[in-house]
Amino acid sequence: MSCDKGKYKNKTLCESFKNAFNGICEALKSERNLIIHVTCTAVVIAAGFIFGIDFIRWICLTLVIGIVFVSEMLNTAIEKLTDMVTTEYCEQAGRVKDIGAAAVLVSAVIAVIAGILIFWQPVIDFFINRF
Repeated sequence: MSCDKGKYKNKTLCESFKNAFNGICEALKSERNLIIHVTCTAVVIAAGFIFGIDFIRWICLTLVIGIVFVSEMLNTAIEKLTDMVTTEYCEQAGRVKDIGAAAVLVSAVIAVIAGILIFWQPVIDFFINRF
């Protein structure tokens, strides 16, 4: 398989952003797990407002959410590239996909742990002040 390298080169900064947004849209359309991450993100952001987390906690939350999204999109790219390279079953290709999926799992576990640490005290304070 050969590709015309010039055809895929962004000519302008605006085109680069357009292609990046197209990539986000493609990932959202094709990846069920990314939709799950978006849903969880919406819930967590709402919880941040409800429990009144402070600025530092927002920074931490933003970073862990970003890490999960980046790892999910990189995993999607790895899967699509692997499928493009080989259309038949290949044990090595399976391992590559498994490692990409493992990166997403690790980032999601880290995000859950960070979420617990971020929300622990604000949730306790919220309920102590309410009752």
